[in-house]
Order: sequence, then structure tokens, then C-alpha cells
Amino acid sequence: MIRGASGIGCALAFALGSGSLMAALLVAGTVAVRLRRSRRVRLHRIECGHLLDGLEAVVSELRVGAHPSAAAAVAARESGGIAAAAFAVGSARSRLGGSGAEGLLRPDSVIAAELGRVADAWQVAERHGLALAELLASARTDLAARIGFRTRTDASLAGARATAAILAALPVLGVGMGQLMGAHPLQVLFISPAGRLLLPLGVGLACAGLLWADEITRRVAPR
Repeated sequence: MIRGASGIGCALAFALGSGSLMAALLVAGTVAVRLRRSRRVRLHRIECGHLLDGLEAVVSELRVGAHPSAAAAVAARESGGIAAAAFAVGSARSRLGGSGAEGLLRPDSVIAAELGRVADAWQVAERHGLALAELLASARTDLAARIGFRTRTDASLAGARATAAILAALPVLGVGMGQLMGAHPLQVLFISPAGRLLLPLGVGLACAGLLWADEITRRVAPR
């Protein structure tokens, strides 16, 4: 749907002029970037939930005396997504005499940082002979606290994000009001030679401001 709308917008832009084309491309690019970021945030939230489930399962199994490889295998079955795959690899490595912590590392995944903390706790237990269950329980508590804080932070930033979106849309409202008042801003923007510069410049500034506001609010949330 989005690609179709972008294609229609670009076709209209070609018909109206190069300034309109550049403005349409800027809008399409901004929409694509924001949608990609939104999908990544949702995926991160889902995968963190799977990791919490997996950690709860592995800690429970370890506390009743299960071997780390068996506990990780149970966690792989009771969780999902990236966490399940990581625990499955960790179980296989531990069963074969290797380091189960290395199987948890997923440097290119959306929860690479979270898996890295769990792997660090596992490695500490392997190197120093500490209780793995307690270290993983601490890692789970830390992860749950980070998720809770991130959720509260996102909720508190909802107003700022809404304000940024409204401010980015205000120029459109101004153009509409000018058109109703008979000032003919659409003719200036889409037909006149000055519009070839003013339209993409205005759209570019609005898109840049919206993306920069997203970046500022993203940096506030913990990672």
C-alpha cells in the first residue's frame, strides 16, 4: 500500500515538476524511515518478552538441579523468536562441552545487547564456578527493570512525539487556509518557478525536524 502510494505520488510529481518530485521523495523517505523504526521498536519489545520467558525457564530448571544444557533446551522450547534460537545453540554448545554463553551471542539481532548481558553472566559462572541460576536470575531482573523503565519513558514521551508531528503538519494547514482565503499558495508552490525551490525546501525542513525529534526522543529511552 505504501509503495503504491509512493509510486502515485512520484508519478504526479513528474507531471507537476522537479520540485514536486523532490518533495514527494522526501515525504516518502521520511515515512519509510519512521515505519522502519516503529517496526524495529515493536520487534524489540516482542523479542525482549521472549527472552524474559526463556530466562525464567532456564533459571527454574537450574534451581531444580538440571544441567545447563538441559535447562537451555527447555528455555528454547518455552520461549520463541531470537531467544529460542539462541538458547537452542547455547544448549548444543554446552552439551558438546563448549561454552553455552557463546551460543547466546547474536551481534546482528535486535536484542543483541540484551543477549550479550545474559552471555556475560553465563561466562562469569563458567569461568569462576559461580551459581549460574543466581547470575541468570539477576540478569533477568535487570532486563525486566530495563523494559519497565523503557515503557514508562516511552509513555512519558508520547506528548513530545505528538507535538512534533503536529508542528510538522502545521505548514500543510497554513497552505490550506491560504487557499481558502484566496491567496492561491498551491499555484505558487506547484506551478510558479519559485515553487520549485520553496516546496522541496519547506518539505525538507519539516521532514528533517520530524526525524530529528524522533532521534532526540529515541536517545532518551534506555537501551
